[in-house]
Amino acid sequence: MFGVWLPSTPFLTSTIDEQRRAFARIEALGYHSLWTGEPAPAAATVAPAREIFSHHAVALAATERLVVGSGIANVAARVPAAMRGGAVTLAEAFPGRYVLGLGGASGPTALRAYLDEFDAVPLRPDVRYPRVLAALGPIALRLAAERADGVHPFLQPVAHTRLAREAVGPDALVIPHQAAVLETDPDAARARLRAVFARMPAADNPYVRSYRRLGYGDDDLVAGYRDRPVDDLLARGDEAAIAARLRAQLEAGADEVLVQPFAGSLADVLRALERLAGELFGR
Repeated sequence: MFGVWLPSTPFLTSTIDEQRRAFARIEALGYHSLWTGEPAPAAATVAPAREIFSHHAVALAATERLVVGSGIANVAARVPAAMRGGAVTLAEAFPGRYVLGLGGASGPTALRAYLDEFDAVPLRPDVRYPRVLAALGPIALRLAAERADGVHPFLQPVAHTRLAREAVGPDALVIPHQAAVLETDPDAARARLRAVFARMPAADNPYVRSYRRLGYGDDDLVAGYRDRPVDDLLARGDEAAIAARLRAQLEAGADEVLVQPFAGSLADVLRALERLAGELFGR
C-alpha cells in the first residue's frame, strides 16, 4: 500500500477549506493514508503549526476511507494524559482510520518512561488503535517491538526498512517515509534534499547515527552529504523511477510506504501526487 506524508509547511499557507479539498483529492487518487507530523515545541514558536489532533480531525472528517496517521505526535508537546486523550477521541470518532505515531523524546529511555505514563492513564472507553514509534536505532526498534504495534522510520534508505523488519518481526507494522522529487536532472533533485540536511544539526543526531550504522562514513556525511547517501535516501526522476523506489521499500519489508513529494505549496504537492497516482494505481 502507498500513503502520503506531508510536512507542516504547506498547511501554513493554505486555508482549512483548501485543505479539506486536498484531503478528499488524495483519497480519490487512491492513496491509503495521509500522515503529518508536528515540530518540537521550541520550533513551533518560530513557525507555528496547526495542532496535530485537531488538524487530523479535519482530515478524517473531510474523507470517508482515508487512514490518518500522526507521524509523529511529539511527546515534548503534551503530557501523556493529553496525548492519550487526543488519540482515543479520534480513534473512537473514526473507527479503524487513525494511527498514533509517537516520537521526539530524548532517546529510547525517555520514550519508554513516557509510554509507561501514557499506558497508565485511565480512559473510558478504552478504544483500540495502532501505535507506532519513530524508531531508528536498535534500542528504539526493540522498544517498538515490545511496546508498540510497529515503527514509522523517517528519511531512511531501503536498507533501514529491511533492518527494521528484522528487528520488529513479521507481524509488526513497518511504515517508512520516502522523500521524492519529480525531477530528471540529478543535481537539481539532489539539491532539494541537501537543502533539508542544511537545516539539520551538523553534530551528532539520531539520523547521522542511523546512517553510520548503515555503512555511511565521514566522506559520505560531509556538509550537504555526498551523492551516494542522497541517492539512497531520495526517490528521484520520473514517475516510473519514483514508483520503483516505493516498491523497493515494500519488497524490503514495508507494509505501507509514505511518499513525501518535495514541493513548495499544497497545490504543487497535489500535482505531484496526481502524477504519481497514474504510475502507482493506473489512474
